[in-house]
Amino acid sequence: EVHLVESGGGAVQAGGSLNLSCEASGHIYDSLTMGWFRQAPGKEREGVASVDSIEPTYADFAKDRFTISKDNAKNILYLQMNSLKPEDSAVYICAARHGTAISPLDEDDYNNWGQGTQVTVSS
Repeated sequence: EVHLVESGGGAVQAGGSLNLSCEASGHIYDSLTMGWFRQAPGKEREGVASVDSIEPTYADFAKDRFTISKDNAKNILYLQMNSLKPEDSAVYICAARHGTAISPLDEDDYNNWGQGTQVTVSS
């Protein structure tokens, strides 16, 4: 089992930036695919971005504004979010799995989840 702890959420105005972090610990015995998901009230959880040993994958809404990166030595995942919009408001949740995900933005491909960190963007 991989334990995930997110940090970095908060409240910002539209156009602002936030940098989320997710620290992984536990049974990290192989390369991890790690990703960010988000869930807004009354909406389904959706994939934001994912990264494995090859390349990152982004949801369309994240491609030009968000950057995912991973410090493999420290097992920390980051999500730099720029030009934030009110519709980006959600709980952002870190996820991980061992090995490569077939569908990197599909929550069914992950079996380890953090508790989430709240992001609120005001207009």
